[in-house]
Amino acid sequence: MRLARVSKDGKIGLAAKSGDAVTVVWDESLADLDTQIANGALAAAAAKAAAGESADEASLTFLPPVANPAKIICLGLNYRDHAEESGLGIPDFPVLFGRFASSLIGHGAPIILPKVSEQLDWEAELVVVLSKGGKNIAEADALDHVAGYSVFNDASIRDYQLRTPQWTAGKNFDDTGAFGPWLVTPEELPAGAAGLKIECRVNGNVMQSSNTSNLIFDVKGTIALLSSFMTLNAGDVLVMGTPGGVGVARDPQVWMKAGDVCEVEIEGVGLLSNPIVAE
Repeated sequence: MRLARVSKDGKIGLAAKSGDAVTVVWDESLADLDTQIANGALAAAAAKAAAGESADEASLTFLPPVANPAKIICLGLNYRDHAEESGLGIPDFPVLFGRFASSLIGHGAPIILPKVSEQLDWEAELVVVLSKGGKNIAEADALDHVAGYSVFNDASIRDYQLRTPQWTAGKNFDDTGAFGPWLVTPEELPAGAAGLKIECRVNGNVMQSSNTSNLIFDVKGTIALLSSFMTLNAGDVLVMGTPGGVGVARDPQVWMKAGDVCEVEIEGVGLLSNPIVAE
């Protein structure tokens, strides 16, 4: 099933998509996927959305699939080509940093180029949303903890990111974490969302093109490793890293600017598109 939090005419609802058909139930509590996942009620919510009224997808405003996850854990340098282009070497332990929910926006919403920087970069990424938490989760069991997968653009303000060894500032500007449009449940995809083409385009020009099989630390291994030192929660979001081709590593460097449109597409998961707008 493909699920999305949507709004229209001041109402918030839960949308479901099967093939090209989209249905919506206009019930804000049902659309609270944070709560539905935490309560183990995602399948029931999906069934209600699938039985909802037909909707024109183009008429809907998409919200981030989950709004207030307890944790948003991002992996850096998790594709070999990106680690090499960054000049930072291949990590033997995941490079981890946090995003906060205040930075999240949905499909179609503008990514904001802030007044304080011109160095707005793109990063195409696979998202994992957990269905249940735990500590010391065995790798063999890790995929049983996945509620679904989605698409992320980890848009980064590079000069702020690289001012310190910790990347928090450059990864948490308001309106830079584009997320969605759909949460795709695991049965729709290969195990661990492996073997899927991932691509970023700016104004139609391909900037990144890779495959999720090229992750250094895959989904099940990442869940197991994270749970070895922290308790994971239902609804936690894991952002799995970006392939090579980012703007900061190009010669000359390339930055997104106002008026651009950035698209991130993952095979079988969806297309996330956002315009760039100056603050």
